Amino acid sequence: MAEVIGAAIIGTVVLLVGLGLWSARRVRGEDSNFVVAGRSLSMPIVAILLLSQVIDSNATVGAADLAAGFGFWAGAVMPIGLAMALLLVGLFVARKVRSMELTSLPGYFRVRFGRTGEVLSAALTVVSFGILMAGNLVALGLMLDYFAGVPYWVAVVVVTVAILGYTMVGGMFASVYTGVFLMVVMAVGFVGLSLWMFLGPGYSAPEGLGVLDVEQMTSPAAGAVVNWATLFALGVGNIVAIDVFQRVSSARSPRTARVAGVVAAVGAVVLCVPLAAVAVSGISVLGDTATDGPILFQLLSGPVPRPIGVLVVSGLLAASLTTVSGILLATSSIVVTNVFGTWRAAAWVVRFGVLRASRWAMVPVAAIAVVVALRVSHTGILLTLTFDLLCASLVAPFLLSLWTRLASTRALVVSTVLGLGLRLVLFVLTPTIYGVENTLLYVPNDVVTVEWDGWTTFLAAGVSLVAYLVAAAADVRGRGEQVPDPGQASPSVSVPMATAARPGEVTVPVLASTSAPAATVARGRRPLPPPATAEA
Repeated sequence: MAEVIGAAIIGTVVLLVGLGLWSARRVRGEDSNFVVAGRSLSMPIVAILLLSQVIDSNATVGAADLAAGFGFWAGAVMPIGLAMALLLVGLFVARKVRSMELTSLPGYFRVRFGRTGEVLSAALTVVSFGILMAGNLVALGLMLDYFAGVPYWVAVVVVTVAILGYTMVGGMFASVYTGVFLMVVMAVGFVGLSLWMFLGPGYSAPEGLGVLDVEQMTSPAAGAVVNWATLFALGVGNIVAIDVFQRVSSARSPRTARVAGVVAAVGAVVLCVPLAAVAVSGISVLGDTATDGPILFQLLSGPVPRPIGVLVVSGLLAASLTTVSGILLATSSIVVTNVFGTWRAAAWVVRFGVLRASRWAMVPVAAIAVVVALRVSHTGILLTLTFDLLCASLVAPFLLSLWTRLASTRALVVSTVLGLGLRLVLFVLTPTIYGVENTLLYVPNDVVTVEWDGWTTFLAAGVSLVAYLVAAAADVRGRGEQVPDPGQASPSVSVPMATAARPGEVTVPVLASTSAPAATVARGRRPLPPPATAEA
């Protein structure tokens, strides 16, 4: 069985790389096609892309391991939290974001908070999503190690190179083609796995770990604090996910983006929550070997029928590949457009070519993720940690500036420094991360104990929120200024990549602030030469 699945894994990688390379024909050397697919995607495609970004190995393999180790609800809160985030994005964020016609989250922060907000949000999102990417690389490495016998570190490096290859040429269209393949395979495989478990061996759960053992959500001794913290971090932090933001921006219209978010939320619950019950039931099916490795891998290589095992593994593999590809695309675009795009390095970016620069910026981002994946080989925890950090920094400024007139650069800096600073301090002082040993960076101490785990998430997010409210209210009151309605886009808010100022002149691809013309970004305010068009 393992040999068959190993062959399926290799075949899936080859197929997805081929689809990604084939998608390059849709880019046609255009920056907007590469980053947001020309803002041409229909509702079903956007919903599939949103779903493919949250249903990755973190939310499946990682959630199943947490369910098997700590109980059904410890695993179920991961897909439920991700679904909650998609629902909130669909209902309250997608329409406004798509109406502004931006390409990235830091672009929004530039519009609302200026250059400081842009750079700060860019740095935080690139670092945090490097951690998320690492979680998916961990799952891919474990998968190839378990089923194909490829050493873990070799698998991580080889798969990363393969993903780099097709993402660098296909951009967002690569995510479209691989995402459609992913959802077809995954839907059939996951439904088949759930039906096999419940109609075959049947549902069963060790004492205290089952669906009806609600003390997992009510008793701190049973992990309730950690479970609620996981739900909060994923359900709120994922609202500012750069890949979700980019997919919403790729929608054909604001209404398309809104409906797609709601549809994707329903899909996440239907496909992934049953996996937590499958994992808990798998403990009885596997017996004493249940702790020998990722429980889904053991089920798929053992008692699960071969066709279902092949489909599920192929879906898991495609999910992680698609997620890593989407993160690479979003982070590279941020590095080039929002970090370098308005510095003196902008001249180099334009001469080198925006499209080409975005492609090559993926390499260092991928390298950082590989390092983290080799240091922390646990999937689900890295997913939660990513959005935990965003809850402590960017969530409050983003939502409050989107829905109120409390937009203050000083408040953004204060809330980020206090919230994120507190979270990082508590992180290195806490011996566990969401119930798992802190092997990334822990400073032994007798003050912060295991009982703090989970509470640290709420504490840091609360400090960030209060700090922003106080500082923003004071700043706006002191200035006595009216802040523009964030839901209204203006011609000066978004500057398309490589927009011509006059015939023969091309400006740097930046998101202009509302107080400065888009073309005045180069040193001396002189037009820069047109960028060389990169080959697709």
